[in-house]
Amino acid sequence: MSKRILDRRAFLRTAGQVAATVTVLAGTPTILASNGAWAMTLQATSAEDAAVLLRMVRLLYPHDHLGDLYYATVVEELDGKIAADAGLAQTVKEGIGQLHAALGVPFLQLSEGTQTEVLASLQASPFFQAVRGHTVVSLYNNKLVWPQFGYPGASYDQGGYILRGFQDAGWTLEPDAEASPPPYLG
Repeated sequence: MSKRILDRRAFLRTAGQVAATVTVLAGTPTILASNGAWAMTLQATSAEDAAVLLRMVRLLYPHDHLGDLYYATVVEELDGKIAADAGLAQTVKEGIGQLHAALGVPFLQLSEGTQTEVLASLQASPFFQAVRGHTVVSLYNNKLVWPQFGYPGASYDQGGYILRGFQDAGWTLEPDAEASPPPYLG
């Protein structure tokens, strides 16, 4: 097998061809993170509406230690539901319109405090409830988020919590010895 040395120009030429191919093949709206660390591929939601939803879900369940990647996953999953449900698609489209119309300024141009006030004014709406309900399930059922909160995951496959102590969560106070006995080794 011969080894071929690829010079810089050949590498750049090849990489450019691959990127162009990916762009042509994708053909769906995509939002890329500014640092290129993640991307959302959307089926039914415009990139502009997805950006509003991304901001909304972050404001609904704010965790400064969670990156946008986790919230983008929530929006991407919501987009999948929107693609499958015309009623939900209409509800979300109208709700985003309400966010923009609330103060006559596009939602993303408002300050964080004003965005929160606008969301609070819509909390009884079907749009708000649909996004809130989806977000709480999608965000906190994401196994990649669990370690960020110190949750080790389900315990049934490890014998339950009886055999595992409270000390597994690093953010809790140190319990008394009788409250968290050593693991059973028998």
